Amino acid sequence: MRKLILFCLFVIGLSVALFNFMNFQGLAAKGEFETIVLNFREDIPKEVLQQDLQTIAQQYNVTPELDNQYSAKDNVYIVKGDKQRLKELKKSPLAQAMDFIEPNYIYKIPKPGKATWLGELLDPSQEADEAKPAFKGANDPYYSKQWNLHNIHVEGAWTQTKGKDITVAVIDSGVTRVRDLIETEFVPGYDFVHDRVEANDDNGHGTHVAGTIAQSTNNSYGVAGIAYEAKLMPLKVLNEYGGGTVADIAAAIKFAADNGADVINMSLGGGGESHLMKDAIDYAHRKGVIIIAAAGNENQNSASYPARYPHVIGVSAFGPDGDRAPYSNFGAGVDISAPGGSDAGKILQETIDPDNKGTGVFMGFQGTSMAAPHVAGVAALVKASGVKEPDQILEVLKQSARSVQDDSLNYYGAGQLNAEAAVQLATQGQISFQDFFRWLRDSGYLNPGFWIDGGAIALLPKILMVVGSYLLAWFLRVYFPFRWGWNLSWGLITGSSGLFFLKGIYIFDLPQWPFRVLGSSIPELGNTLQGTDAFNPLFASVLIPLGLMALLLGNPKWKWFAIGSSLGVAACLAVSAVLDPAVWGLGSGILARMFLIVNAVLCFGLARLAVKNEEQPA
Repeated sequence: MRKLILFCLFVIGLSVALFNFMNFQGLAAKGEFETIVLNFREDIPKEVLQQDLQTIAQQYNVTPELDNQYSAKDNVYIVKGDKQRLKELKKSPLAQAMDFIEPNYIYKIPKPGKATWLGELLDPSQEADEAKPAFKGANDPYYSKQWNLHNIHVEGAWTQTKGKDITVAVIDSGVTRVRDLIETEFVPGYDFVHDRVEANDDNGHGTHVAGTIAQSTNNSYGVAGIAYEAKLMPLKVLNEYGGGTVADIAAAIKFAADNGADVINMSLGGGGESHLMKDAIDYAHRKGVIIIAAAGNENQNSASYPARYPHVIGVSAFGPDGDRAPYSNFGAGVDISAPGGSDAGKILQETIDPDNKGTGVFMGFQGTSMAAPHVAGVAALVKASGVKEPDQILEVLKQSARSVQDDSLNYYGAGQLNAEAAVQLATQGQISFQDFFRWLRDSGYLNPGFWIDGGAIALLPKILMVVGSYLLAWFLRVYFPFRWGWNLSWGLITGSSGLFFLKGIYIFDLPQWPFRVLGSSIPELGNTLQGTDAFNPLFASVLIPLGLMALLLGNPKWKWFAIGSSLGVAACLAVSAVLDPAVWGLGSGILARMFLIVNAVLCFGLARLAVKNEEQPA
């Protein structure tokens, strides 16, 4: 009965803690759709294809249609339908004539959850210190307001290249040539929404994104862009409300690859994986196109599609303070971070005002939609510097990024975008001492606080916890002799530090929480998935060691794991009481310290009772 009660207490405590920290968002949710993609095999004769299309029309009372004029060569047809129609088509004998049948998912402009995406509005006619620009490198009047460009050190990159002869495809809501895009060079694009050549913007999002990439610069007007000598290819896949289908986006990706695009930017996203889009991405990648996409603005623990696909650089967002933007997705699929803005400072470009007949206005937006074109612009600069292959460009972007310490949830990917270091690395193949010194400074390595609060010295508490647990075990062994064994050792490590070196491991498209769990000690399990520092009091107490004792004490081998865990928890809590006593609900003062110390003593006392009169091998 005693063991049963203890076991129930253990289960209740574990359940409460799990309820608290399992509120993270997992993989991208399935998306919405109104139509279905039918991708017929290319080896199907035209006569058979026409017969199959007629059969589908008669049997399901729908009309298969080409999505646009470029869909014919790929045998991609669209029919209206829901989940039930999708199941029926997949079970139909006609499915044998197709490579795949899938939802035509609707992807949208990611909008920040708590912020108004149309933020700061500036009057183009107002005075803006044109005679004395606040920063060198551009004479654009509002350049001083573009904190984002100064954050990525774009002026240093401009000394080497401005992106000349590189074409960037903007797959978005279209691009309208507002006043501050007149000097920017354009190449022909396409409107896949209305199936026409002119890809004008009726939303405002695409023009703003294009401005970040290549706004006309040094023209004594408006704002600046990153790769302002690059060419823009406008590809409209989103309607005036910001929504578009996978079929249109996939067609736009292939169009860009077939018409000379070097870089593709997709500031859009949604749920649901698509064979059609993945095939288009792989096609573009094989043709040497580097593809960038926004991670999404749902504050989820995974990027949305298409950022999640291999061969796509997923971009998360941070604000003017350098901290992750509160709306930004993170975790699996995030490769790098870039300025996306926040309420403290938005991303300023000229775009259209859709509510005022498309009039050009200067607006501040925020979102991962704004972060992605920063990476696209810098990728254009890197390619103009001589690095040609997409995978090599990605490596340059990652190696030159400003690393962020203690990023266990992969908020920033490889780090924060650094245009100057990226171009320097691409141009010379190595970063100079001055660049390396600046990287050390920007990464915090030259700040003494880094070495005290984190970095290499962050290992010290873990070492103390492990050593402390072994010292406690040695102390008990002096008075109650027993032999060492693996179960005891694993218990000591599990209770004191966990396999802490695993916390920093990140593998593309895999959830990180298993690594964080394995890299956490028992007291840390209550807060590890949320990435917080404060202990969950249910885990940072004698409760779990007590439950393990109740379950394993009758087993001659595994009881030593329970004993070791109890000693490990005691060491972990004791060291934390001195160095980092934060506990949920108790703060980080004397109450938290007393709580940790009392539970450390109880854990040691529990282990002492368990080994009393024991002389068996551990």
